[in-house]
Amino acid sequence: MSTANRNQQQSGSVIDIRHLHTRYGKAVVHEDASLSVRPGEIFSLVGASGCGKSTLLRAVIMLLQPVSGSIKVFGQEVVGLSDEEALPLRRRYGVMFERGALFSSLTVAENVSMVLREHTQLSQALIDEVVALKIALTGLPADAGAKYPNELSGGMRKRASLARAIALDPELLFLDEPTAGLDPLSASGIDELVKSLRDVLGLTIMMVTHDLDLLWRTADRVAVLDKGQILGTGSMTELSKMDHPLVREYFYGPRGRAAREQAWKRK
Repeated sequence: MSTANRNQQQSGSVIDIRHLHTRYGKAVVHEDASLSVRPGEIFSLVGASGCGKSTLLRAVIMLLQPVSGSIKVFGQEVVGLSDEEALPLRRRYGVMFERGALFSSLTVAENVSMVLREHTQLSQALIDEVVALKIALTGLPADAGAKYPNELSGGMRKRASLARAIALDPELLFLDEPTAGLDPLSASGIDELVKSLRDVLGLTIMMVTHDLDLLWRTADRVAVLDKGQILGTGSMTELSKMDHPLVREYFYGPRGRAAREQAWKRK
């Protein structure tokens, strides 16, 4: 990206969603939803199951067309783009899906290198070097590259999925439930990895999560979704002071109180 484009990006929003409406058949998922994601921040979407968090993510990464509204990524309108038109934008971001979406018949190294072979003209020797670097950046041991997904623990599979997501040096990273199904120790390791990748690679990160510990540890700002609308956006501290029944329940239930107290102790 040129210096001029980077400066323009830094002065605005990486993602800008305005008046979004999405539906599955007659079921309304989002109704007049608006939010923006700033450069370099870790932005999270939270809410009850079925509130439309993952659907919103799918709309931003152009896997779902909304009924109406605007979604701009790096200043470019993505609603209505064809696959061919969307390709240059898709090369600028990485995605880690909830279940990892690793190909079980390929090793970790082959999963990561597949992206590079598809989208670059690099030699095999250089691809091997890049793959080793990406695997190391996610905290996996060097020998993990030769293993198949079913030979890895849940936390290692998440890291392998992240290695593939950052294979093309993206500017924007999408994470769908990055700690789902992990034990507390493995989840804590992913928390630190997300922050480290943002800081080391200069990423902007948008993630969907139910994990309150992850939110308190990593999120710069959080948007709360309910019944198709954005109830509020702010830091975890700011949202915890909102006088809305759903937000109060989210932050002051037993798990919410425990996560908040641990976050304050760390600070």
